[in-house]
Amino acid sequence: MGVPLVDLSGWFDGTRRAEVAGRVDAALRESGFLLITGHGVPDELRARTRSLTREFFALPTPDKQPYAVRTGGRGWLPPDVQATGRADGAMAPPDLKETLAFGSDDPAGGDPFFFRPNVFPAQVPGLEAAVTDYVARMRALSDELLTIFAVALGEPGTRFTQYTGNASYTLNVNHYPPLRQVGPAGPGQFRIGEHTDFGTVTILDRQHGVGGLQVRTLDGVWENAPFDPAAFTVNIGDLMARWTSDRWRSTPHRVLPPDASAPDEDLVSLIFFYNTDHDARIVSLDGRHPEVVGGEYLRAKLQAISVG
Repeated sequence: MGVPLVDLSGWFDGTRRAEVAGRVDAALRESGFLLITGHGVPDELRARTRSLTREFFALPTPDKQPYAVRTGGRGWLPPDVQATGRADGAMAPPDLKETLAFGSDDPAGGDPFFFRPNVFPAQVPGLEAAVTDYVARMRALSDELLTIFAVALGEPGTRFTQYTGNASYTLNVNHYPPLRQVGPAGPGQFRIGEHTDFGTVTILDRQHGVGGLQVRTLDGVWENAPFDPAAFTVNIGDLMARWTSDRWRSTPHRVLPPDASAPDEDLVSLIFFYNTDHDARIVSLDGRHPEVVGGEYLRAKLQAISVG
């Protein structure tokens, strides 16, 4: 199967739009994942956002506790509050991670579950400016990807973005602590358990590691996802697969637990999940799947992975 690398520069400069769209289509049909370069997001911003969130994760637990929230909230999701592997009903153990979550905050979005005020810990000056810039770039890149998706399907360029005028989204900054801190994983326990994503498109800025991202192939084999420090890892979620009548794959993936061969491995991933307007009515392109409302569909998925 493989996870291909696609250079978007030919899309942005207009020289190879059809070629780029064709390569994206092939990647989403075969893998559901791709790496993208030529995306225009500055490396410096990526590094600064990661560094500032690391400052928060390094704080003592009592200093982080005032920011604690549950799944869907804005703030700190402590260890043991999410079990991502439960999304499809499996009894998976909690993930070996902690998360700093930001997201859509415009009250005009119309649903207080998806549009909540963001919280920026006072102990980390500069975090609000970095996250605000990063999120703005992720939103623009997500809409550009959705435009590429539409062209790849022979649809008008606004086929998907007409439903993202006030889309909900989440930026989860996941900290995967080292083995020396969390200890050996329990039976069936991962940094993030096996799951598919839920929404339209996910943009991941990850760090390479032994306990890193794996993607499940069509024949059920788990493969380590390739890594390129200049690239984002992109995949689609269940809603987009449904929208495209399963032409494209919402592919199961997981993040391996800490490995004894790298006891000090300490990773931080920036994960941007893009959805639709909360009241968008999504009909699959060939009518194969019944209509769903974007917000209702997403809410049910999020509730399934919350522990307690």
